[in-house]
Amino acid sequence: MIFDTIPVGQIDTNCYLIGDEKENVCAVVDPGGSPEKVLAMIEKSGLTPQMILLTHGHWDHVGAIPALLEKWPELPVYAHEKELCPSDEPNPHYLFPHAGKNQRLYGEGDTLSLGGLTLKILHTPGHSAGSVVILAEGVMLSGDTLFAGCCGRYDLTGGDGEQMAASLKRLGRLEGDYKVCPGHGAMSTLALERDVNPYMRQALCL
Repeated sequence: MIFDTIPVGQIDTNCYLIGDEKENVCAVVDPGGSPEKVLAMIEKSGLTPQMILLTHGHWDHVGAIPALLEKWPELPVYAHEKELCPSDEPNPHYLFPHAGKNQRLYGEGDTLSLGGLTLKILHTPGHSAGSVVILAEGVMLSGDTLFAGCCGRYDLTGGDGEQMAASLKRLGRLEGDYKVCPGHGAMSTLALERDVNPYMRQALCL
């Protein structure tokens, strides 16, 4: 599996590229801004993008989507249904506007094929109602649910502290270890977070 990441946008959101070099395809996860940097990362990989994946719909995770769709007009954009702005309401600050014909939905238990890779989706509400975590070959793309030594804030629209605790507990009880790749900040491992992350440790005691 090919894996790369760059910080993008106003608050250094981690944008990830995961790909299958054998099939020459990739997915872009949370393209939050700096479209020229995202496009350069894709070009550097030499892979053809097959999908855009969102861990959630906050503004800092979606900003480069228009530029990607301009270059690849048929590229599907996956998000949880609870992250989409209702069509009959003005676009609130913390919801992703529907991507029209490109929009696809995923949720708990869904799997996506990316070449020979299988991506598994876990619904992990707390930071937002439709936050998800993406698992791929020992890598956990945790969005703003789990950070190194911390967790995402849950005082924003759609956030919920009890749901966050339940999501952290669930992640902490997953079998084995994962490389934790969060929406912001440094990477970690799930084994380390079980040991030292006070939010996860507290959640595991519930």
